[in-house]
Parts: sequence; C-alpha cells; structure tokens
Amino acid sequence: MTNTPRLVAFDLDDTLAPSKSPLDPRMAGLMLRLLDVAEVCVISGGQLAQFQMQVVDTLEGAVDEQLERLHLMPTCGTQYYRFSDGVLSQIYAQSLSDDEKSRALAAVEGAARELGYWESETWGPILEDRGSQITFSALGQAAPVAAKMAWDPTGEKKNRLRAAVQAVLPDLEVRSGGSTSVDITRRGIDKAYGMKRLAELSGIPLDDMLFVGDRLDPDGNDYPVKALGVECHSVRDWQDTAGYLETLIPTLAVAARA
Repeated sequence: MTNTPRLVAFDLDDTLAPSKSPLDPRMAGLMLRLLDVAEVCVISGGQLAQFQMQVVDTLEGAVDEQLERLHLMPTCGTQYYRFSDGVLSQIYAQSLSDDEKSRALAAVEGAARELGYWESETWGPILEDRGSQITFSALGQAAPVAAKMAWDPTGEKKNRLRAAVQAVLPDLEVRSGGSTSVDITRRGIDKAYGMKRLAELSGIPLDDMLFVGDRLDPDGNDYPVKALGVECHSVRDWQDTAGYLETLIPTLAVAARA
C-alpha cells in the first residue's frame, strides 16, 4: 500500500464469506475490530436482505458508533445504505425501468436456454428482480456452495453467457457476478460507479480507499474498481481475507492513534 487507507471496501461472496453464507465468527470479530479504526464498505451483487443476513446480523455487540462507519452497497453499488442512530436508511437507488427489466429478463433466459445453461433442478429461483439489478443464478439463489463451485469452475460458462446477453442488450451493463451468476444493471453502473459515488457522498477520496476482492481479473466483477485506480488487494477466499486483516488492522490502529 502506498498510503494508510481511511476506508476499506470489500466484495462479499468468496471474499468475506462463502457464497450466500453468514460471516464466520472469526471474520465477524475482525470486522468489528476494523470498524473501530476505519470506515468499512461492503459492495457486492447481492440484495440488501443478503447483506443483512450475511454481514449485519453477524456483528453481535456492534454499537452505533461502529455501525455508522459501515457503508452497504448492494447490487454492485446501484444502491447505498447507511446507519444512523441504529436505523439503516437508503441513500440512493439506481432502479431499472419496467422496460429495462422485462428486456433483461427475456434476454438472459433466452441466452441461457440457447447455450444449454438453463438447469431443470435448482435451489430457488434462477431469475431475480432486485430493483436496480436483474440477476441470473444458474442453480438458483439458495444452491449449496459445493454445487456452485462445480457448475463453472473456470468461469467459462459465465463469460460466454455474459457476452451473449450483452450483445442483445447494448444499452445495459451485463457482468459476470458470483460463482454462478450474471448481473444486469443500467449502462455504466458497476462497482467503479459505486466507489465513485461512495467517495462523493462520504467525502473520502478514492486515493484514501483500499478495495479487497477475489475477482480482480479482467473478466471479474471486481475489476472495474482496479481499473478505476483504487488501491486493491486480491484474495482467494474469506480465510485469505481474514489473514490479511489480522496484519492490516494493527497498522490502521497505529495510524488512528497518531
């Protein structure tokens, strides 16, 4: 790192926790420690209810002062929420129009069926309207982690589906999402957009932020943050992130006391 960050931002699935799973107690404890010494943002493709279950509900004993340092940006930064006096409030939402939603749903289902990716046995819905984002999850929203990892271990299926859908929806943004998902938002709205709005609304410059994610490769949904020029740290999984935080937090604590 070239400077000590004032804000640390994270992807969620496979960075802070296994896909669609709550934070491990070890990670929850580290997040509480981090909230004592820095602002913290979670920006990922899931909807708010997922953030609540995976992150907020695991922060047992968090006080208002800690929660007010927590920035939640569901659906890849198309929505933004903050705590104030213990209440979580929406700051903004870049919602899709009804026409954009219907075209996105039709395009991704059509492409998935044509490519042979429309599975007959799933765990929950394959398609989800998240207001500001349409999400395709090949095995359903509640699929077990092992099944998700086995479906597309190289990411080739997601990348092929993303390209096919993008060709049909040139006016929208289509991105490879989690382990089995493809996300569709308004054009130009991705994690880079979310980070720029975060800087604008928090007053913390991008140069004072650090982003931690597991998909910083050019095909990954974390890559726009790297391309934006934000300092980034790549991880393999939540255990890798935990090890990194155990080194980072003491450094931030020293800076906070200075």
